[in-house]
Amino acid sequence: MDGILFLAVVALGIVAMVQAQRLRALTRRVDLLERSPRAEPQPTRVAELAPPPRPAPTAITPPVKRAEAPPPPLEPEPDRPSLESLIGARLPVWIGAVALVVAGFFLVRYAVEIGLLTPAVRTILAALFAMILVGASEAARRIPTLAEDPRIAQALAGAGTASSYATLYIAAALYQLIGPLPAFALMIGVTALGLFLALRHGPPTAVLALAGGFIAPLVAGYDAAGIGPLLAYLGLFTAALFGLAIHRGWGWLALAATVVGFGWVNFLLVALEPTRLTGPAAFVIALALAATLALPRAGVTSAWLRTAPLVAGLIQLLIFAPALSFDGFAWSFYLVLAAAALFLAWRDARHLPGALAALALSLVLLAAALVAPDHGATFIAAPVLALLFAAPGLILLNRGRSWAILALGGIAGPVLLANLLEPSHLTDWQWAGLELLAAALAFSVSWRRRSVIDSRDPGLIGGALAAAILCATALGQLVPLAWLGSVFAFATLGLGLWARRTGDRALLTLPAFGIAAILTAAFDPLADYLVLIAQSLAGERLTAPFLPDLADGFRALLPLIAPVALLARDGRHFGPLRKAVLSTGLTIALLLLYHLAKLPLAITTEPRFDSLGFVERALITHALFAAAFALRTRSPAIALPLFALALGRLLWFDLLVLNPVFVAQQVSLFPPALHVALAGFWLYRFLPQPLATRAAIAAALLATLAAVRQAAHGGIITGPIGTGENYGYSAALLLLALGGLTLGIRSSSRDLRLAGLGLLTFVTVKVFLIDAAALDGLLRILSFLGLGVALIGIGWVYRRFLAARPKASVANA
Repeated sequence: MDGILFLAVVALGIVAMVQAQRLRALTRRVDLLERSPRAEPQPTRVAELAPPPRPAPTAITPPVKRAEAPPPPLEPEPDRPSLESLIGARLPVWIGAVALVVAGFFLVRYAVEIGLLTPAVRTILAALFAMILVGASEAARRIPTLAEDPRIAQALAGAGTASSYATLYIAAALYQLIGPLPAFALMIGVTALGLFLALRHGPPTAVLALAGGFIAPLVAGYDAAGIGPLLAYLGLFTAALFGLAIHRGWGWLALAATVVGFGWVNFLLVALEPTRLTGPAAFVIALALAATLALPRAGVTSAWLRTAPLVAGLIQLLIFAPALSFDGFAWSFYLVLAAAALFLAWRDARHLPGALAALALSLVLLAAALVAPDHGATFIAAPVLALLFAAPGLILLNRGRSWAILALGGIAGPVLLANLLEPSHLTDWQWAGLELLAAALAFSVSWRRRSVIDSRDPGLIGGALAAAILCATALGQLVPLAWLGSVFAFATLGLGLWARRTGDRALLTLPAFGIAAILTAAFDPLADYLVLIAQSLAGERLTAPFLPDLADGFRALLPLIAPVALLARDGRHFGPLRKAVLSTGLTIALLLLYHLAKLPLAITTEPRFDSLGFVERALITHALFAAAFALRTRSPAIALPLFALALGRLLWFDLLVLNPVFVAQQVSLFPPALHVALAGFWLYRFLPQPLATRAAIAAALLATLAAVRQAAHGGIITGPIGTGENYGYSAALLLLALGGLTLGIRSSSRDLRLAGLGLLTFVTVKVFLIDAAALDGLLRILSFLGLGVALIGIGWVYRRFLAARPKASVANA
């Protein structure tokens, strides 16, 4: 009894919420009536008459009084709902209804406690009490005094409905006075009574009928008469609720019936054994379709709410399918509901989101079935699924974007998933044939949408992309794995040519993703090249062993260079990813050229490195300088990276990591002075002024030092600095300073003059502080004598140069 009391309190809460909603609606209606303009009675105006001519004194005419129209009666103002009316007139009615139900419960309970009534008598009294309440509700509709307030009849009808369900609970569950089948039949009768009363009395009674009708099977025993009668009852009851909602325009009732119906399905999914779930799965289809059709007719206007039952049904069947072992029933139920979604989308475009959801969930179900140990009827359902979505999508392709998505999903989705997750089901040639057929159909979608103005049309872009993927997948199964990059290159070229034909901006970007696919296929040789580069930067002298096999490297990476070179001619290709794609192509080309450059000398041992390492590095560096110089005007975007790479090699390897001054290497075949001087030439010709002159000065200084070093040490220039080498540096630098000053004076180059003066100052300091300290006698005298004469001569010449220049030039100098 306490549980029944709790249910009664819950019912009271539901009724109170419904009444609060009605109160708010009534308040808005009153406010609207008060704000609307009301017709005011216009007062009757008496026309002003001109004064009559003065009559003769003997004839006086009495004035005539005009009768004025009485004002119209005022309309009575409607009463505004207030807190007082709510507490004093509304809530007491419903609280009284609940009190009647509770009174009946406690009366029966009291009789039981004192032992006055037997179980049968108690049940009969409870049934009579429910009948009295229902009869009282009908009497309240007919008695004029009570009929003025419809809430009284509604409260009595709701109390009678609740008491009827409570009586059924007492008879079937508490005292077992009636068997399962009679209880089930009585439950249907009570539910029909509740619906009838809801139709007569309005939403509050409908709430009680809804709650009681769905809870009643639990009271009577949901499995007492079998699952078939239970599902029939739930179907009929839900259909009756939908009819009531459509008749009265109660969208909330249709939504509530849908939610509770799916709640029952989930309860059965948990409570029943898998072998008994076929009926509930069929009920899901009926419920989803009925709710989808009923909600708009019941006044639900939200697009997502209209689609929600269909999507919920598909998700529910997705949960049912594993329990049914993906057998024919599971797939047939799902395909029927998906077909219904497509049919509704064909009839009304507002249902297209439901059709798209059906496609997505169908592919999810297919993937789940393919990875399951028992596939069931999946391989029979897969082609049906493909045809189900592809056929209407292709037929209705001109209707819009969504049909293109449905067509492409049906064409590409099932075959790709089946090939990926269960490739052993067919041979490679069979898979390739299916995928080439699907590629042709996908391309037909893109072809038919080629005239669409929208640059993001899924039919145009998705059709081309799906065709490329299907074609690459088909051909990739027929060639060895090492040639997969070539297959991707073929698909990328086809995609690029079609993009050029259409001129669509989004489509022109897609070949960049083909380049990414080729890079992915070339992962192994790329990893070897990356290891080689890392080892080389770290100072590893023998890098040739890290090179991948030449055939493997070219077979994997050459397919990337071909589409980049062919498609890059059109400046529209690759879209915003153009710079990244071109940089990638240039990098791959340089890697392959570097691989070729490492082959002739084949430096794989330490002795080979000692004799040929410097020569190899110098030749590669100057080849890069020469290529950059040749391309500086025709392709500056390529020339600049080449020049930066060559300069980086010169600075990092030859001056820092593998400098022959510190790492023993034979330099006789390619003298370092020539190496640096030639680099200075490239710098001078490539860089802009004044940076070119300054770079050439630095290169000349390094070349001079390298020449003195090699002259002192020979082919291997490692070792300490000797006395003769020290004096040689002074003499060579002095000559270089004189040459710089002379060239600067003749060419009016301020940078050369300043460099010469700076170098001369350095030599002077070196001679006085370092060289003179190591000399004595006649050599010291001759050293200072020569330096002095040279300095005096330089000063005299430089003074004459400055005197010959205009003052402004001297000031600037």
